[in-house]
Amino acid sequence: MAQFTAPRPRLTLAPSKPRNPFVAMSHGRAAGRHGPTTGGRRQQELQALKRELQRHDDFSP
Repeated sequence: MAQFTAPRPRLTLAPSKPRNPFVAMSHGRAAGRHGPTTGGRRQQELQALKRELQRHDDFSP
């Protein structure tokens, strides 16, 4: 069985990139949606229309 006498080379880590200072500020902001999306509004209107039509179908003779 062979024995290794030479020291193993040390692994060097690359220096880390500097952090973006604007990220910390953006995490502190209270941002959110400005209102319902167009697709969501359209879906709600379609559901309301279906409910209204179903309600009128129940009363027809």
